[in-house]
Formats: sequence, C-alpha cells, structure tokens
Amino acid sequence: MTIKRSELHHYLNSYLNSGAIKDYCPNGLQVEGSEFIGKVITGVTACQALIDRAVDEQADAILVHHGYFWKGEPEPITGMKKARIKQLLKHDINLFAYHLPLDVHPEVGNNAQLAKLMGWQMEGPVDANDPACPLVMGSLKESVTGQLLANELEQKLQRPLTCWVEPIRPIQKLAWCTGGGQGFIDRAAALGVDAFITGEVSEPTIHSAREQGIGFYAAGHHATERYGAKALGEHIAQKFSLDVQFIDIDSPA
Repeated sequence: MTIKRSELHHYLNSYLNSGAIKDYCPNGLQVEGSEFIGKVITGVTACQALIDRAVDEQADAILVHHGYFWKGEPEPITGMKKARIKQLLKHDINLFAYHLPLDVHPEVGNNAQLAKLMGWQMEGPVDANDPACPLVMGSLKESVTGQLLANELEQKLQRPLTCWVEPIRPIQKLAWCTGGGQGFIDRAAALGVDAFITGEVSEPTIHSAREQGIGFYAAGHHATERYGAKALGEHIAQKFSLDVQFIDIDSPA
C-alpha cells in the first residue's frame, strides 16, 4: 500500500496536534521527497547513519523525533547539514520530524511510552492547559527503594544510568520528562514527588535533588526517547497498511 505525502503529512499533524504546540523547530515535513509513500523508516534522530540505512532499505520517508532546523543553529546548508540533506534529495526521501508533539502525545508520545515500558501509572501533564507541557506525573503501584528504581530503569532501558541521587523516602509518586528535561527538577520537587526521571543531567541538578530530598535519575536522552517514534510508526503502519521499520541508531548520550 502507498499513501500520498500530503495525506500522511496532514494526518500526522492532526494526530499529534502539532499546530497547537510552540516548539524550537518546525514540526512536520522538513524535507520534501517522493509524492507517494509506501516504505517508512522511523528512528530517534535524522543522523547520517539513519539516512544511509533508509537509502539501503529503499524507503520513501523517514519519520523521527529529532529532525533539523533548530532555533539558533547556523542557517547555511553546509558541511554535515549539506551531506544529510543532499542524500535525502538525491534519493527522493521525505523527512518528517516531530519534537515536542511526539514528547507529549498521550498515547504514542515519549513520556507515555516510557511509562508503558516501566509499568508506571501515568496521570497526565503537570499543566493540562499547556499542550506543549512535557512534564508529566504518575505513580508506582507499590513504593520502592531508590536502588530498586535504579535497577529497574537500567534493566528495562538496557543501559547503565548516567547518574542518580538517592531519595530521603521510599518512592511511589513520580514526575518525568524524557530527553533533556533536567531543568524541570525544581518544578517536579514543588509537586511533592518522591523522584524525578529524565534523560540528561546538569551540574546544578544533583544539588537540587539532594537539597530537596527527592530521587533523581538521568537515564539517557536517547534511551528514554527510543519509543515514541517507534510507536508512531506502528500506529501509521496499522492505520494505512504501510511498510514501516524502526531502526535504532544508538547513542550513549
């Protein structure tokens, strides 16, 4: 089966509510390729390795979480950016990218998919009035120690944590934000959670966690965001009978 590029683009924008979300990059079709799409490669980041794999697989489109044209990046299409875009254009491959819309979606979003993987009960975004709010809350069925949560994260994400901070109490109430969400730690602590989980860590984050007594877990930007693009790909595969393949180009970050 194939679908017109415009039809898939419209559906993705509507399903992910991208028009309502203010972001740091354009969401949707970033590089135009063939008009009809039958084979889609999904992945976390539109790096050169993923593009090369898409060429090998004779894909018509790539669908990722981390695309191009970020706010503040150099605008000239030179060097690495040129090589990536040149390969897409040469092989007539469409590039679709959804950043915050794919973090916050209640079903296929990165936050929702991390909760599903970990078996957490997700309550929803901290600010229900902000469609771009990537900080969510939830809970565990039973309270656990800080060490047990660390072990479970490492086991299910299949990699060591970057770092973690022991909480002062057992953990049951959680807040999390996949990817680079360490800046939300104070907001999470103010909610009264027992632990905050994200992908990355900054130097002040550790002190903030220690001094406010909450557990903190930096589980990897890539590791916590493997699941949204994969779930979205599976969704469109089922809805439109497309050939969709998730390819994980791993990153330790």
